[in-house]
Amino acid sequence: METTSARALAALVGDLASDRPPRYAALAGRIRRLVADGRVPLGTRLPAERELATALALSRATVTAAYTRLREDGWATARQGAGTFAALPAGPHRGAWVPGPPDDGAVDLAHAAPAAPASVPAALAAALEELPRFLGSHGYHPAGLPDLRARVAARYTARGLPTAPEQVLVTNGALHGVSIGFAGLLGRGRRVLVEQPSYPNALQAARALGARVLPVALDPDEPAAWLDAAERALSAVRPAAAYLMPDFQNPTGVLLDASGRERLARALRRTGTPAVVDETFAELGLDTAAPAPLAAFGAGHLSVGTLSKVAWGGLRVGWVRAEADVVRRLTSVAVRTSMSGPVVEQLAACALLDGLDESLTALREQLRERRAVLTGELRQRLPEWRVPEPAGGLVLWCGLPSPRSRAVVAAAERLGLRLAAGPLFGTGHALDDRLRLPYTQPPDVLRRAVGLLARADAEATGAPPPADADEPQPVV
Repeated sequence: METTSARALAALVGDLASDRPPRYAALAGRIRRLVADGRVPLGTRLPAERELATALALSRATVTAAYTRLREDGWATARQGAGTFAALPAGPHRGAWVPGPPDDGAVDLAHAAPAAPASVPAALAAALEELPRFLGSHGYHPAGLPDLRARVAARYTARGLPTAPEQVLVTNGALHGVSIGFAGLLGRGRRVLVEQPSYPNALQAARALGARVLPVALDPDEPAAWLDAAERALSAVRPAAAYLMPDFQNPTGVLLDASGRERLARALRRTGTPAVVDETFAELGLDTAAPAPLAAFGAGHLSVGTLSKVAWGGLRVGWVRAEADVVRRLTSVAVRTSMSGPVVEQLAACALLDGLDESLTALREQLRERRAVLTGELRQRLPEWRVPEPAGGLVLWCGLPSPRSRAVVAAAERLGLRLAAGPLFGTGHALDDRLRLPYTQPPDVLRRAVGLLARADAEATGAPPPADADEPQPVV
C-alpha cells in the first residue's frame, strides 16, 4: 500500500491563495486533479488530516471538509482505522481522465483535442435538414443508423478491410467502443496485454472490469523490440485480450508497418488472443499513411474508430468494426448502458464522412504546421529535452533529462499550463522521464505554452527562470 506524506502532498497541492473560496473546495479540487492525472496514484493513502493541515498552514476543519467533499464525490474512500485513500468515482465514467473546464483560463496541453473545423456546423445543418424523415419513428437505433453504418463499412473497405454494414456498431466515441469490447472479452482476473505506455482511460476501463493489465514496454527508439517482447508475453501468458494502437500509437507516435502487422497477427492467432485495436489516429498520417487495419491481417479482432480527432470530440460518434455475430453480441452489451446514440449527431457524422477526404487534407496540413511550431519551440527553449517528430498522430512523446515529469506538471499548473505527467500513461511509477505534448492548439498558443513550460521546468529543477520565457499567468 502506497502512502503520500503530508509534505509531499502539500508540495503538489501548492499555494491555494489564487483559488476561489471556499478554501476547502479549492483544496478538494486540487487533490481531485492530482488523482485524475496520476500524480497521486489510485489507492494511495492520503495524509492524516492534522498532518496535512500543518503542512498547508490550514485549519484542520478545512482539511476535514475537503476530505469529506472528496469522499462524497467519489474521489476518496475511507476505511475505518486505516485512513483515507485516493479513488475514482463509480459509474459509467469510472477512471475517466477528462479535460478541465474550457474557460478556466488555463492552456490545455494535457488533452489532444482539436477544436471543431468549419465542416462541423455545416454537417449539423445538413443533419437538421435530414431529420424530418426520422421523426415519425421511435428514434432508437441500438446498433446505429443504417446510413452511418454503411458509410463506416465503406471506409473500412477502402482502407483494405472488406466490411459490410452489419459488421459495424456505432458507439458514443472510441472509449465507449473500447469499453464495450472489453466488456465482451474481459472479466475479473483475466489478463489484457497492452503497450507501455498506453491510453490512460483504456487502462482504467480494463481495471474497472477487474482485469489484470499486462504491460509490454514500447520504446519509440526501438519499436521492433516491442514485437519480440509481445510475442514472448503472448506465448507465456496467453491473455484473454490485447489492447493495441498500431497507428501512430498514443503517446509514442510509433507506426507498425505491414510486415509488423502480419507478424503480430500471427502471434495473436497462435494464442487465440483477440485484440481491441484503437484506430483513433489511423487517418492522421502526416508524413506517411498507415497500412491496412490490423484486422485485415487476421480475423477476430475488434477495430475501434471515432470522429473525435478527425472532426470534433463534441459529436461523440465512434464505432466498432467486427464480425457480424460479434457485433450482435456487443450491441446487447451496449444497450445495457445506452439504448441508442443520438440521431442528429449520427446524421452529422454521415455528412462528415462524405466529405472526410477533403477535410483531412486541410487538417493534416494544419497539423504539420503546428507540429513544426511545437518541435521548433521545444528544441530552442528546452535543448536538453529529447523532442521526436512522429510521422502522424497528434502528440509528441518528449524525453526529459531526468525523472521529473510530475514536478514539471505541478509547476506548470501553477503557471496556468495544464499538462499530463508521463506516469499517467503507464502502470506503476514508470515514465516520469517522459511528457506527452499535443500539437492541436494554434501556433500562438503553442509558443506561449512552451514559454510557460520552460519556466515550469526551471522551477522543477531549481534553475533560474529563462529570461525569454513568457511571464506566468496564474489560474484564477
